[in-house]
Amino acid sequence: MKLSDLDINQKAIIKKIDCNDELKQRFYSFGIIKGTEIFVEAISMAKNTIEINIEDTSIGIRVEEAKTIEVEVL
Repeated sequence: MKLSDLDINQKAIIKKIDCNDELKQRFYSFGIIKGTEIFVEAISMAKNTIEINIEDTSIGIRVEEAKTIEVEVL
């Protein structure tokens, strides 16, 4: 399942990140790494961005970027 498929209030563990190195480095700087637990806090009205929580930090990412992150629902 992809991060972009999760609903609000769903928790998951990051299993794989499949994107270019530049985006991967940006994800890593936010703590978006394999094995990390994430929580979907909000999805924008236009459904083009989602707000996720990682280790008590809220981060907004584009849905297109979220499609590159494979997760396992908890």
